[in-house]
Amino acid sequence: MIARRAEEIAPFIVMDVLERAREMERQKINIIHLEVGEPDFDIPPAVKGATCQALEEGLTHYTHSLGDIQLREAICDHYQKTYAVSVKPEQIVVTSGTSPAMMLVFAALLEKGQEVILSDPGYACYPNFIKFLGGIPARVPVYEKDGFQLRPEEINKKINRKTKAILINSPSNPTGCLLSESTMRSIAQLSPYIISDEIYHGLVYEGKEHSILEFSDRAFVLNGFSKLYAMTGLRLGYLIAPEKFVRPIQKMQQNFFICASSLAQKAGIAALRETDREVAEMKEIYDQRRRFIIKRLKEMGFPIAAEPTGAFYIFANARSFSGDSYRLAFDILENAHVGVAPGIDFGPNGEGYLRFSYANSLENIAEGLDRIERYLGH
Repeated sequence: MIARRAEEIAPFIVMDVLERAREMERQKINIIHLEVGEPDFDIPPAVKGATCQALEEGLTHYTHSLGDIQLREAICDHYQKTYAVSVKPEQIVVTSGTSPAMMLVFAALLEKGQEVILSDPGYACYPNFIKFLGGIPARVPVYEKDGFQLRPEEINKKINRKTKAILINSPSNPTGCLLSESTMRSIAQLSPYIISDEIYHGLVYEGKEHSILEFSDRAFVLNGFSKLYAMTGLRLGYLIAPEKFVRPIQKMQQNFFICASSLAQKAGIAALRETDREVAEMKEIYDQRRRFIIKRLKEMGFPIAAEPTGAFYIFANARSFSGDSYRLAFDILENAHVGVAPGIDFGPNGEGYLRFSYANSLENIAEGLDRIERYLGH
């Protein structure tokens, strides 16, 4: 018999969309990809050089299970420079992408039946991690009319003796919206631990992102290199944790993952210290795409009351076209040959929306939206 947790885990629907798109591409059908949150840029030259140099120098062996000390020091420097917060290298666990960091945090925090409060809509995989480890996702609906802001008073209503943590993600996947400083400050004053997914930090075009560490030391930070530095395939992330949690998390890392890639860790040092120019250029291009796609979607009949100011997503209200976002997304793929993500993937309150990623060229975005407009006009 297959274990229940393996049988019952929900699919990551955007990956189902992508995989169907790949099948169509093998049939020589041209697909425009607006479904996946993967930067279309090459890695910065300094990152490529550091990776090649590490390989040439034979740095291909296990590192410390917490991560290369030089990388952990560079992460500390980054948080000091960016947010004026002090982090010790001993608080950092370097992981093979941010997803293992997420798994380690929830494993360290949750006993069976304990709850994690999170927004609805929110990143599709959060509830699956929580349930896989015996926890319960406690969803708090957020609404476009509020800029998809989590309301501290609504979070407070969900807190009970089973609540172990509050999970926030700013800028958010799927909405691209930032939590305000006042909202973050209010959330930080609530009693549970705060888990802050900061993977889209740096990709902010209006306003300013804040780390939860500015407001609380009862907090875990998830971050990594995939989004800001276009390093998805290098699989490098990290976790910043309260010191008392580090040894238990380290033991899990030793048993389950051993350590992150030695080559990727050297690449991460270069990313943090030598790529400011390339990151600024990528950010400017993303912003051009953001402004273009918002304007075009509005012209096509997608009302966007809360214009996103971070990440590389537009969460567009598609209810005037269909109340079934799953079916609509796959219809668009099959008939318009454009991949988009259905809102239902991100929670019940995401139904009726489509997520568009602008991590693609302006030319491809324009062509993809033209195809969708023709499809919707039928």
